[in-house]
Amino acid sequence: MTPKTIQIRGHGQITIPKRIRELFNLEEGDVLVIEEREDGVLMKPRKLIDPTQTWFWTEEWQEKERQADKDIKAGRVSGPLNSPQQLSKHLEHASNHV
Repeated sequence: MTPKTIQIRGHGQITIPKRIRELFNLEEGDVLVIEEREDGVLMKPRKLIDPTQTWFWTEEWQEKERQADKDIKAGRVSGPLNSPQQLSKHLEHASNHV
């Protein structure tokens, strides 16, 4: 990787080149950890959300969570279902009423 030269602006702000942002999937608001090294400074991206859990924070998933909360509050729940047979009967009954 070819070294890039960037300039420190007012209030210590820097611009990370677009290619680097894309390469490491950096977005506005992301956090970088800065480590002091003998030979300089190392910046490493640090996602506050575990990458394996980002699906949970998508708008689509959060909307489904809000709907589930409403359903629970309104009593639109089933169970507990204590066996595969109970689940099968419940699903069969539900599919007949759709």
